[in-house]
Amino acid sequence: MGILLEKNNGYDVITDEQRQEMEDYCAQYIDFMNAAKTERECVVECIKLAEAKGFKPYVQGMELKPGDKVYYNNRGKNIDLAVIGKRSLAEGANIAAAHTDSPRLDFKPQPLYEDEEMSYLKTHYYGGIKKFQWVTIPLEIHGMVCLKDGTNKYVKWGEGDEPKFVITDILPHLGKSQASKTLGEAIPGENLNLLIGSEPVKDKEAKQRFKQHVMELLNEKYGIIEEDLMSAEIQAVPAFKATEIGFDRSLIGAYGHDDRVCAFAELKALLDMKEIPDRTAVCIFADKEEVGSMGITGMISQAFEHFMNSLCKSQGVDLYDCFSQSFCLSADVTAALDPIFMEVFEKNNESRINHGIAICKYTGGRGKGGASDANAETVAYIRKIFSENGVLWQLAEMGKIDEGGGGTVALDMANRNIETIDAGVPVLSMHAPFEVVSKLDCYMTYRGCKAVFEARK
Repeated sequence: MGILLEKNNGYDVITDEQRQEMEDYCAQYIDFMNAAKTERECVVECIKLAEAKGFKPYVQGMELKPGDKVYYNNRGKNIDLAVIGKRSLAEGANIAAAHTDSPRLDFKPQPLYEDEEMSYLKTHYYGGIKKFQWVTIPLEIHGMVCLKDGTNKYVKWGEGDEPKFVITDILPHLGKSQASKTLGEAIPGENLNLLIGSEPVKDKEAKQRFKQHVMELLNEKYGIIEEDLMSAEIQAVPAFKATEIGFDRSLIGAYGHDDRVCAFAELKALLDMKEIPDRTAVCIFADKEEVGSMGITGMISQAFEHFMNSLCKSQGVDLYDCFSQSFCLSADVTAALDPIFMEVFEKNNESRINHGIAICKYTGGRGKGGASDANAETVAYIRKIFSENGVLWQLAEMGKIDEGGGGTVALDMANRNIETIDAGVPVLSMHAPFEVVSKLDCYMTYRGCKAVFEARK
């Protein structure tokens, strides 16, 4: 081993066998991304894949033995899975936590309106977006409508050959005033309204004929009325399919890499475990990370404690004794160095495409504000785990100090007295409707999660 740190491009070190494994893994990831564009759909897909591997819903008080596989579905938007290990939970668990919510456009509680003989849906953007990126692109509608009688109607419109939706923009010929504004001001949030139709009902005496026509179509397909939209969670998401990028097919473009690229990595790592792990392995799909992890399905919620306490009680173990001995990989993406925007990166401390899973000792912004700053012992531990298991890794920050920053669920896990560090896939165009990642980094993140689950610590 040399004295100086080596920074290897992954294609210089992977074997032919690993390259084939990488391609197979990424093909499965693309399928997952095309099936799951919202956190609810991620839970549905997760359960389908987990049950195929022998996982069963956790029932309060059920007896558990080493090797048992269970999951806890928290209200259809957040899910925890566990493979019970050989050792007692008093000695801790190996945890990987990722989030499955992504920036998007949520429908307002009363979204439907018409104006100048066209029909629209009003939205409220969710998470950190550049608003101008969401205009003039094809959009789909995904979500759920909850009726007063307790019936749930799943809504999905715009896939395949179905009609899409769009947010219009002003033409450049009339855009002088818009062009004089900053990027953040050029498209006001209240202008992010979906164009959804322009044909009226035939009754010329009817009020709001254009809006009514849309509502009749929704009623015909889903059996809902306008009032039902008040108790709905419906989102507009990009109508793009996940796809390979580049002449060499080395990259993947998709909506929602942040953070489903890490969520799938940890899920696949858990499902692929062939031996009973030494310590209980826990995989988390968290919700609400993009808006602070609040709410009943966010990582701050007590739902995780409820699940882990149930597992601990089955072994007569105190929950907080378990937490104090546990390790969590906060599996979240980071910003990949982009040579087109070098002015915001400090190149000695940035993650690079094709250099493997990126470890972030701390996140936060401007002076580590809001960061979970992993201690040196934790960094040494994850270096050891990755290196011993042939996982290509790199250590990184997120941009120059004064440029901004970001947060993850690491802070929420560390606040539980769980030893935690961030690591995940570097992303180009993060939070855009279409993000880009490297196949090699996706594969190494999967291998990194698997190494954490199988660690003996």
